[in-house]
Amino acid sequence: MPQPVKSPLDSQLGAVLKAVIGETKADYLFRMIDVNDRLLADPANEAGKVSRLTMAQALNMILFDGLLEAVPEGKAYSEDKLAAGEPIIFDHGAIRTVDGPATGALPRGHVAMARILAPLGFDIAGVYPLSRLKMTGRAFCHADEPELIAQFFVSELHVEEFSPAFQQAVANTVGKSVDPLSPGAKVLLDQLAANGNIGFADATKLLPVLVKCFGAQHGPVAEADYEVLLAESAEMAWISTEGNAFNHATDRVDDIEAVADEQRAKGRPMKEKVEISSTGSVRQTAFKATRVLRQMRDANGDLVTRDVPGSFYEFISRDHVRDETTGEQKLDLRFDSSNAQGIFKMTAGSKAA
Repeated sequence: MPQPVKSPLDSQLGAVLKAVIGETKADYLFRMIDVNDRLLADPANEAGKVSRLTMAQALNMILFDGLLEAVPEGKAYSEDKLAAGEPIIFDHGAIRTVDGPATGALPRGHVAMARILAPLGFDIAGVYPLSRLKMTGRAFCHADEPELIAQFFVSELHVEEFSPAFQQAVANTVGKSVDPLSPGAKVLLDQLAANGNIGFADATKLLPVLVKCFGAQHGPVAEADYEVLLAESAEMAWISTEGNAFNHATDRVDDIEAVADEQRAKGRPMKEKVEISSTGSVRQTAFKATRVLRQMRDANGDLVTRDVPGSFYEFISRDHVRDETTGEQKLDLRFDSSNAQGIFKMTAGSKAA
């Protein structure tokens, strides 16, 4: 394997990030996020290829930065760690989708995200029923470097399990969703899926399009529809204002209780308890969701501004467990249905104001 470059900015990953978000922001993210040397092995070469591994890491870093901009508490925590010289170990990001018959130009459910993640090298590593929420979660783990690349936890809400009034409100809200993936982007994703890499220029064209996929693809929700959605599902109400944006991003820490205590001492809005998986090897907690201002349409069709729950920042600790196939000790990358449903309560919040 080639030796890593002296500076992350001199790697192919660094070159892609500089081209897409600029050198200053790229340097900031490299200093904040732990990036293993194996992800920096390819030297910068604008005439060369960009691997799916590099594309996956670049996307993850940009999405993480977007989450920090949306969640001030998460940014403050991350910058505290940066100042202390302690990098963030980006564990996973979470996205919510709508599994229903009326999703406009978007594929229904998790497929809307899977069509992006699969060409980047992500495989479904686990399926998690979220029965209390009438949802299902899927963990997408990178096939090439599962312990080094942040996972995606993609959940889908099963619209047809709710009332007819709820189903109509969903259709009213997301039924005219647009598809941010252009025909050209789909061609590049197909090339990436087939070859495992694409040219540098194509990579820098594709990456901004992929970033746009992690957002709202529909217009402002009607206030009346929002109230119908909120009455039956805080999760669908959240989707109605935030779309497919990162619901949360997660720092992997060693001592989650100590982190939670420290953040409470700083006056940050921590979840009251730590969620512990049925195996005991995965523990999670989080800041409460940031309140954000979003536009909705009133009964006259006019735009009004409402205060609603936005995204949040999460913490996780994972033990090493014995691989039943190889006997090796490996990081437990699994999720837990009960944990997930507990964490999802962070965006339930209070009613919109």
